[in-house]
Amino acid sequence: MTARRPAAGPPAGPPASELIAAGFELENADAPLLHHGMNLADLAHLLDLSSAGVIPPDAARRLLALLLDTMDIPASDFPYDPASGELYNSRERYFVSRAGDVAGWLHAGRPRREALRVAFRLRLRRDLAYLIEAAAGLAAELARRANEHASTLMADQTYLQHAQPSTFGHYLLSFAFPVLRAGGRLSEALAWTDASPGGAGCVNGTRLRTDRGHVAALLGFRSVAEHTRDAMWQIDGLFDMVSAAAGLVVTQSKLAEDLEIWASQEFDYVTLADGYSRASVLMPQKRNPYALSIIRGAAGTLIGRLTGLLAVAKTPSARSDNLIFAYGEVPRALDLALRATRLTTGVVRTLEVNSGRMRAALEAGFSQATDLAEHIMQACGIDYRTAYRVVGHAVRQASAAGLRGADIDGALLDASAAEITGRPLGLAGRDLSMVLDPWQIVVSRTTLGGAAPGEVTRMAGDAAAQASELAGEARRWRDSYQAAEDALVATARRTAAATPGDLAAGGDGRFPAERRTR
Repeated sequence: MTARRPAAGPPAGPPASELIAAGFELENADAPLLHHGMNLADLAHLLDLSSAGVIPPDAARRLLALLLDTMDIPASDFPYDPASGELYNSRERYFVSRAGDVAGWLHAGRPRREALRVAFRLRLRRDLAYLIEAAAGLAAELARRANEHASTLMADQTYLQHAQPSTFGHYLLSFAFPVLRAGGRLSEALAWTDASPGGAGCVNGTRLRTDRGHVAALLGFRSVAEHTRDAMWQIDGLFDMVSAAAGLVVTQSKLAEDLEIWASQEFDYVTLADGYSRASVLMPQKRNPYALSIIRGAAGTLIGRLTGLLAVAKTPSARSDNLIFAYGEVPRALDLALRATRLTTGVVRTLEVNSGRMRAALEAGFSQATDLAEHIMQACGIDYRTAYRVVGHAVRQASAAGLRGADIDGALLDASAAEITGRPLGLAGRDLSMVLDPWQIVVSRTTLGGAAPGEVTRMAGDAAAQASELAGEARRWRDSYQAAEDALVATARRTAAATPGDLAAGGDGRFPAERRTR
């Protein structure tokens, strides 16, 4: 008896309704994200096949003309049909309906997944360029407001408790630099994305296309993803870009958390502009900082999307589930990060800073305590731990008596020292006003990265310069992508309109001028 062999060959008949509902419908829902890129990928593929002499000239012209017509059809009007399968199958069915078997040339040397991989990267590189530019814009706005408030005194906080005297400008810069670093990580992700998987075949390449650089050049990719299996199936770069996008918005969420607290009546440090606030429909007095809720919620959503991407991608290699969900999730993650970043930029740009309230809160507290302990350590020749205990005891006594940090005097410190160490420090009658003055404390912080106004101004200038460079690079890449797309479409139009004699004169399927310039 002959042993039964496993089934082989394509399945017969239509897909199950459950597969359509749970699979193909979800994939087709992502069509608007990939439609334009798939048109460009198909144009480049056909031009490459024509250049290599794989496809007959007449078939190339007919298909290029059809694709150029297809580019004018919005994704919402294109007949993507889940009953036909995923996006590529719907496109194949449409092309066959328009061109018959000639459409079959589009399959030569390329699996459906390659077309989707190319389209995906075309979409992602555009999205990344916009997000990098937005991150640079946020960093620039943070730097501008930091420079504006380089001398605006406030009590910096840890655990929502007064820490040390600082400035609002110094505080804002602590967000500008993480935003710039996130922009740098997004730029690295863009470099990974901007490598063409064209010509990779399924796993081991194709013998029909020997110059993978041709498709890359036609599509404006800066490089070729070298290893063919890696080009088709590895997605580590997606982790990097979604992680960088999530990190970018998490930084904004930290700022939003602080501003929401500081916008409360209890603090009143800042006021959000009307355009970024929302009223309560029940309570007339309410002024809700609604934009900050959006930013914080976006951060949580992006954390979830990154986690979901990692969870799906842990399957064995060369599996479709590595990517079919990523086609929609990653662009949507980048889009959410873009929207949140632009929103945060608007909030920062229009934020009203209540500097008088900040200073009053600073002067009402005890944030001078660290500097006072250091002064006692140096002036009295005692170790810092002992000085810390003396000042801590004095702060407790002053607080219980309803005094401020500025009200602590030498007599109180001597009394505290006597209780802590058994002897006074000889501070009674000394003028401690300079030691206890928050402004003098701030201007003394001239070390690298400190809160002194001059140092804040210097750092703000550096951050602004870095932001300008980051934005400029993103714009240059975006412009180069558009130029490549325009050139690709122009070449496709010339080729589609060419006569057989024109193509014969080209020899390799390119026009003579194109051969000379490549």
